[in-house]
Amino acid sequence: MSIIEIKNLTKHFKVLNRREGLLGAARDLFSTDYKMIKAVDDISFEIQPGEIVGYIGPNGAGKSTTIKMMTGILKPTSGMILVNGQIPYKNRQRNVQNIGVIFGQRTQLWWDLPVIESFKLLKEIYRVDQQTYDRQMGMFNELSNLKALHSQAVRSLSLGQRMLCDIAASFLHNPRIVFLDEPTIGLDVSIKAKIRDLIKELNRTQNTTIILTTHDIGDVEALCSRIIIIDQGRVLYDGDIKRVHQLFGGFRTLKAHVVPFLGDETVEQVRRVLEDCYGQSENLTVRSRETGWVNITVNQDKMPLLEVLNVAMSNFEIKDVQIVEITLESIIRRLYDGALK
Repeated sequence: MSIIEIKNLTKHFKVLNRREGLLGAARDLFSTDYKMIKAVDDISFEIQPGEIVGYIGPNGAGKSTTIKMMTGILKPTSGMILVNGQIPYKNRQRNVQNIGVIFGQRTQLWWDLPVIESFKLLKEIYRVDQQTYDRQMGMFNELSNLKALHSQAVRSLSLGQRMLCDIAASFLHNPRIVFLDEPTIGLDVSIKAKIRDLIKELNRTQNTTIILTTHDIGDVEALCSRIIIIDQGRVLYDGDIKRVHQLFGGFRTLKAHVVPFLGDETVEQVRRVLEDCYGQSENLTVRSRETGWVNITVNQDKMPLLEVLNVAMSNFEIKDVQIVEITLESIIRRLYDGALK
């Protein structure tokens, strides 16, 4: 049985078309000029117990709105949503007893209190029995040495230390579902690794279902076996990460070190030469990610990579070349650009 079930879910917001200036603001007080924003537009999916699902998309795609409906903060405009067999906005108290949430690094810890006192307060709020509390605290300490931070005031913690404590707080009452919004943003590599290991181990040992929203593709690759990609309120892709790689398995990026390199002018020249030869196509893109290098991404199933290289070398002086696999980040960018539409 699915732990989260969503069918034809929509959320529309009524937004006032505001005028400029002081006079415009005064007129807006009596205005009826509104527009409807489709933040979530007829999405459907199911999530099974114990899954770690990456829920990703560009800013404004509808991710946070969906999460807020799943947590009961927002009421849908239409459609059906069940979390733990309950309608979240109708059963908010029962719903929050079985979920943990981190929203955009807004801490749930008490700023002036030592970390351990925040944990004790959350223990009472969620009515966690002593045995469960001791087990959870022992696990957090074993996985991330959290005990060393217990006596420190929350305000004195670094960003990475606070995120470790916030994640522990979200799992303290052993919820069935945890929603994590950008849990590693702004953190250094070592802390990111600790947080990822903590999340994976808590999922493995407690079978906690985890919904992860992030712009860090490294988090998605490290934690998730399934991704749901959303853009403009609609689901673009829902499936296994490995299938995404299979869909774009023929793509490779040819990195060419072109001299002289004149920035955008050189990139445009390379693009024109290749498009003159092959025509404009979704199977061919030309970009520059670092000075001196032009990245030519091609679908080998449609155009041989060696042939593309020969065309480039016939028209430009190329000092060095590299061939690299297409990254998940590049694949997701292509999905945003409509590669599966």
